[in-house]
Amino acid sequence: MSTITLPTAAREDIDRIIHADHWDPFAVLGQHELVIDKKPARVIRAFLPEAVDAWVIDITKGDPGVRVPLERVHSDGFFEAVFPNRTEPVKYRLGVMNHEHHSWEFIDAYSFTPVLTEFDLHLLGEGTHLRNFEKLGAHIVTHEGVRGVHFAVWAPNARRVSVVGNFNHWDGRRHPLRVRGSGGIWEIFIPEISQGEVYKFEIKSRENGYMVSKSDPYGFAAEMRPRTASVVWDVDHFEWKDDEWMAERPRRQALDAPISVYEVHLGSWKRDPHDGDRFLTYRELADSLVEYLGHTGFTHVELLPISEHPFDGSWGYQPVGYYAPTSRFGTPDDFAYFVDKLHQHGFGVILDWVPAHFPNDEHGLGFFDGTHLYEHADPRLGEHRDWGTKIFNYGRAEVRNFLFGNALFWFEHYHIDGLRVDAVASMLYLDYSRKEGEWIPNMYGGNENLDATSFLKRFNEIVHSEHPGVLTIAEESTSYAGVSRPTYMGGLGFSLKWNMGWMNDTLAYMHKDPVYRKYDHGNLTFSMIYAFNENFLLPLSHDEVVHGKGSILDKMPGDLWQKFANLRLLYGYMFGHPGKKLHFMGNEIAQWREWNHDQSLDWHLLQWRDHQGVLQLICDLNRLYLSEPALHQVDFNWQGFEWLILHDSENSILGFLRKGTNPDDAMVVLCNFTPMVRHNYRVGVPYSGFYREVMNTDSEVYGGSNVGNFGGKWAQHHGWNGRPYYIEVSVPPLATVFLKPVGEDI
Repeated sequence: MSTITLPTAAREDIDRIIHADHWDPFAVLGQHELVIDKKPARVIRAFLPEAVDAWVIDITKGDPGVRVPLERVHSDGFFEAVFPNRTEPVKYRLGVMNHEHHSWEFIDAYSFTPVLTEFDLHLLGEGTHLRNFEKLGAHIVTHEGVRGVHFAVWAPNARRVSVVGNFNHWDGRRHPLRVRGSGGIWEIFIPEISQGEVYKFEIKSRENGYMVSKSDPYGFAAEMRPRTASVVWDVDHFEWKDDEWMAERPRRQALDAPISVYEVHLGSWKRDPHDGDRFLTYRELADSLVEYLGHTGFTHVELLPISEHPFDGSWGYQPVGYYAPTSRFGTPDDFAYFVDKLHQHGFGVILDWVPAHFPNDEHGLGFFDGTHLYEHADPRLGEHRDWGTKIFNYGRAEVRNFLFGNALFWFEHYHIDGLRVDAVASMLYLDYSRKEGEWIPNMYGGNENLDATSFLKRFNEIVHSEHPGVLTIAEESTSYAGVSRPTYMGGLGFSLKWNMGWMNDTLAYMHKDPVYRKYDHGNLTFSMIYAFNENFLLPLSHDEVVHGKGSILDKMPGDLWQKFANLRLLYGYMFGHPGKKLHFMGNEIAQWREWNHDQSLDWHLLQWRDHQGVLQLICDLNRLYLSEPALHQVDFNWQGFEWLILHDSENSILGFLRKGTNPDDAMVVLCNFTPMVRHNYRVGVPYSGFYREVMNTDSEVYGGSNVGNFGGKWAQHHGWNGRPYYIEVSVPPLATVFLKPVGEDI
């Protein structure tokens, strides 16, 4: 009959270890000092539930070492070995044989000292460690001469935290973490595991015994959905080759630079129809997009959120893995290749970033340690009922720091050039999409979310201080003042703001039959009343081609010819109007149907002349926009804009002058929003000389009727409409014309 040796550890401690309920497993497991018969000794304890037999290999004097049996002191697999008369620590490995008579040796995770320093804990605790992602999460490191992975997680209300994975059979008893200080940081170094290991944190809460397995909030990679575990990954080893782009980035992204953004959902831009309609990989997408962007002339690509998310139908706007590029298209290295490849060819990469809310999925941030850790506990502050999501607690230092660190992570580890911040309006207002009684006023009785406002200001201060030249772009749909003004002026500090007012008014106007447009002329002119209140970007984004809204082409009125002519007119007007530009994928090929995230774009449409013409127009508009300083250099103040024709509602014609910082750079933009040709149309202009027609959206090249001005018009030396000269032009039907003054006064 076997006997169990009387343990040196307290029976209560052993019971807590084998039931995964010990708050300080390092106080029991591993190596400890003893006194036996008033003499110093050492004891090594291990919990090895799979072991039939176990031993210590004492390698203090070197390999192969001395084998010392481990005594089973509890039938569930608690072992220990005593080393009497031992003052110096034992250097050791553990050995195990299981029921199948397989044996192996390994280094004990409980033989290592902590990795995090007291200073780390202090900064993490007060929420001022800007690069918290360097300390929390899973990191491949060499600790005390041994290679392995350091795991750390913030869970202040946990009773016990374990890391579980294939390496320990997902057994939460095997690797419980040590808690550090009073801030709720838990950590463990597990030797001899490496990149590719799949893991979660198993958390047992102090609140009502709640227990859950969570993916790592700071995990750098994740399993392919529907699996939900995090994956150990080294994000520091990729060899970047984009030095030239990074050096030039501040100039390329300055407020006076041309910025034309191509918004892309990677899962539906293109798929492989020859391989089950599968997603393209990051590397395939990079190679294809580089060629396409070069052809179309866009300066940047903006990706709908690529942070790991469980549900394809959220388009990425309900992320769980804030630090993990989605595994749908490859590994973190593959995503780094994507960014690097675009940079090497001169294209910027902007990411949609979602700090406004996160989903309720059990493995995510919600109710993380059995309490409302990342979100507000009160649903009047903590829930987006429209979206079924949770709202971050922006007043909690650790939560703010989680998001600050996440922003810096994308800039530093993936060389991202900008973040477009989603749903800013929902962050700014406590009563956003809430009825009376469903929200709590702030301390002053107002509806402004003071914590979120403070967070956004600090976010922009940190980002622009740490990475000058990057872009932060607000999707903010209200008239909140100063969104793109510096924080020292009372603004939120964003680089740019989406001009949702321009988009809504313009599309509403374009949707009308041209015969009625004269009654809504103000919808077009109104945008210039506020055009320079912010640094605006003009968006024709994914939001306008979903949920029954139809495609941009399908919004246009009239017969087939008029629909395409209206579309070309709209695009010309957009590129003439002050503000940076954004087009969602599919706009440039005149997609007929709404965007469907489960399908590729309808690239087959390009076999038809009208669709080819729209694509060619976008290419030419982008090139004109990039080459002409007047169209991009002074986007954000009145010095770059003058009305030439403002009140001709009867003919539904607009005319304006765009100017650069150099007086020699100017561009006349004329828009005819009716299908009637306006011959001998007189336009007062400020310069004499020849006005060369450099772009006409009615050109037959684009599918138009080819009404034009035979290369341009000479200015007449007579005043008109308050201007010293005039030109008489033919304004084509449903078209935009660009005329560049060259000659005497230019």
